[in-house]
This record gives sequence, structure tokens and C-alpha cells, in this order.
Amino acid sequence: MGWTGDAISRKDEVILPPKISMKPDVPGCFYNSMPVIIPYLNVAGVKEVTRYPKRDPSLDSEILLYDLSTGDALALLDGNWITAMRTAAAAVHSIKLLAKDGFCEIGMIGLGNIQRAVMMFLLSLYPGRRFKIKLFRYKDQHEQFANRFSDYEDLEFVYCDSYDETVKGSEVVISCATYFAENICDDASFDEGVLVVPVHTRGFANCDRFFDRVFADDTAQVKSFSSFGEWKNYAEVADVVCGRASGRKHERERIIVYNVGISLHDIYFAKKIYDLCADKCPEIDLGSPDKKFWI
Repeated sequence: MGWTGDAISRKDEVILPPKISMKPDVPGCFYNSMPVIIPYLNVAGVKEVTRYPKRDPSLDSEILLYDLSTGDALALLDGNWITAMRTAAAAVHSIKLLAKDGFCEIGMIGLGNIQRAVMMFLLSLYPGRRFKIKLFRYKDQHEQFANRFSDYEDLEFVYCDSYDETVKGSEVVISCATYFAENICDDASFDEGVLVVPVHTRGFANCDRFFDRVFADDTAQVKSFSSFGEWKNYAEVADVVCGRASGRKHERERIIVYNVGISLHDIYFAKKIYDLCADKCPEIDLGSPDKKFWI
């Protein structure tokens, strides 16, 4: 969480172009290229994300790091663990920042690795708080999720048969499903005071038009949203963190926050992990004077 907060608070110091999204002529597939330069970490990098619905897992990613001062390539990293951790950390950071005080009823849709990481961060951030967790039934994921966290006595799990049931009454709604073809709930399903965190942005576009507040991690990434010009009140999460915009103003506000995923967090995490490895692992020279590798 500390890495995420630091990256958000220093967003103005980086070079962060919008992600490049390429969609081949294959239903549901994409290639997203996400570059960034972080001068204060002396690093540049790019994350490549691909989605193929029939692949397991459907989402896959790799990260390439460069030394900013020399241009040398530092490392090629598997991006999946970093993606799950930074995505979950950003979601929970937004929950801490924008949810109403004392929230305890959470609706969860899409119960894979990212949602599990969200749950772990929430448990770490709010030890001892009793949560009612409403899980949308999908295959056997809801049972696996509940079993994963069955040792936590402060958690009550409820299985829901519809999206409306999952959302209605929830104070925080977290969707980690990778794809929805259309909006999943009617406007009436969203109670006053709810915070909606659609990790992959799909399924909640109707909220944009009637919610009291809309936030995102990067304006350039959401300008293409069809309803962007209709949002009542909009600001970046970094604006709230840095005091340039207000967060939640009262308990009745309906708020949606689009953490669309920016490479700043991925490259920040990757560089920190790279540095930890460099500090703890022996350096091996494989015979080339200008190439050294870490194990």
C-alpha cells in the first residue's frame, strides 16, 4: 500500500502517455502497451498486457525495465503477480480514500486472483472489522473464495444469484470481472453512499451519468468514455491525495472510481522488486564485461 500511495502522490513527476490498445480480429482479444518514465527512480519501462478469452489465464502480462541514465535494459519480468498486487492495492487505496466511514457490507463480482488480493489488503488495513462479503455466484469461484478466507472469524460470506442482489445494500462494490458486454445493474440497485470500484471498467457505465462523483487514476485514459462530458463532478485520485480536490463530501454521495490501470504502478513495483533482488542476491558475471545478471 505504501508503494501505491507514494506513486499516486508523485504522479505529476512522471512521463505517462496513454496506453496503446490494439485489438486483433479475434473476439475479446487485445494487446495493451503501457510505457512510463519515472525520473525519481531512474527507471523507464513498458508493460505489455494481452487478453485471449480461451487462454488460461485469459490475461497475461510482461514488464521490461530500463536504466534511465544509461538506457540499458535491466530486466524482463513476468507481470502477472505485480499486476494483481498493484491493481488490488490501488483498489483498496481508493476504498480507504473514498468509501464512507465504517463501511462493512461489500459486494464482490469476479473472484479471481485480483479480488483475493483485494480481500487480503482489506483484512490487513482493517484488522478486527466485521465484514459482510456478498459474493456473486459463478461456477465454483464463490465457494473457493470463501474457503480461502474461512479462517477469518470476522468475515461473513453470502452467496448472491444476481448482480442486483450483489450490489443492492452494499456500501462498497468491487468488480474484478474482465469483461461485460453491457451494464449489469439498473440505477435503482445502487444505494446512497455506495462506492463502486470497477477494476476493469466494464459493466457500470450507467453510474457515470447519475452518480454524484467520478474519479479516475488518469484523465487521459478515461476521456474516450462515451459519457465523459456528462460527469457531474470529476477529479483524479492523485488530485485528492495531493489536496487539489476534495474526496467524499458526505455519507450519501454515490461515488465511482475508475482505476483503469496505469503503468506507473507496475513499473514502480517492478523497480522496487528489482532493487530488493539486487540488494539480496549475489551478482554473477557471465563472462561479458558489460552484461551482468541477478539471480
